[in-house]
Amino acid sequence: MARSANQKSKLLYVRDFLLRSSDQEHPVTVNQIIGFLSQQDIRAERKSIYDDIETLRRFGLDIIQTKEDGRCGYYVGDREFQLPELKLLVDSVQASKFITHKKTVSLIKKIEGLSSVYQARQLSRQVFVANRIKTMNESIYYNVDEIHSGIAQNRQIRFHYFDYTVDKQRRFRREGGFYQVSPFALTWDDENYYMVAYDSQAQVIKHFRVDKMVDIAVLEEERDGKRAYAALDMAVYARKVFGMFSGEERRVRLRFDSRMVGAVLDRLGRDAVLVPDGPDHFTVTADVVVSPQFFAWIFGFHTLAQIVGPQDVVEEMGNYLAQVAEMYAAKE
Repeated sequence: MARSANQKSKLLYVRDFLLRSSDQEHPVTVNQIIGFLSQQDIRAERKSIYDDIETLRRFGLDIIQTKEDGRCGYYVGDREFQLPELKLLVDSVQASKFITHKKTVSLIKKIEGLSSVYQARQLSRQVFVANRIKTMNESIYYNVDEIHSGIAQNRQIRFHYFDYTVDKQRRFRREGGFYQVSPFALTWDDENYYMVAYDSQAQVIKHFRVDKMVDIAVLEEERDGKRAYAALDMAVYARKVFGMFSGEERRVRLRFDSRMVGAVLDRLGRDAVLVPDGPDHFTVTADVVVSPQFFAWIFGFHTLAQIVGPQDVVEEMGNYLAQVAEMYAAKE
């Protein structure tokens, strides 16, 4: 009998069947493997399957043999990604506001493909994409790719940058003119994806929302600002900048109720020095970018947090609160 065109791929089909159709709760038999190969127009004998399984084991695939009621079965044990790890990935994709609905569904399908079909069903039951807030910019994947190309090639990039109008239409900044910057890193903050880049014209490090960038192109000019970026600690930078709002970096002293220790460490990091201030409070000194978003963070603690210095920042916080209070003041 003539060999089918798929016969040379037999070992690959066996590997794929074990990875997709078996796990600890669902071992497969040699007869099931032979049946699957037959569907692919591949002839196989039991002995050749045993040989294939041994070859795959030597290759590094963790194939476990089981025996129950005299019936032998096989399943893939240790995988590149375990089910709890895949659940973490699915949760991260679901929660990522900068990934569109369409791309979210596509990515989760690919993550499910890293597990057995039975584990994939467990992952599917944990998918909650509907009604989540997601970006409207479908080109974000291509944006990330272009930005990485600029970084890898040590080249500047240009792009259009936009905001949304009340009627949900794009309104381009700089009257539709291009931005030209030197990209250095991508960072995730407050559920949004940002590019950190050096603006040669302003001679400062800036950040841009990736989902608000379009028409990205890598240029021939080499990147500027390498010294400025080298002096920048990205982990520290992300802690200082609240909601990626720009402002003046200041060293401020804050006073919190002792119940807020966890929230402060989550924001400022585990290396923040907390100094007891009486039985129920503590103070902490931190370098932050003073902005409305920083004031909003402090205000979110109500009376459990207070800026205590320097005085000009305290006064700026007072002015911020006064402006908000004026909006809600009772009218005569």
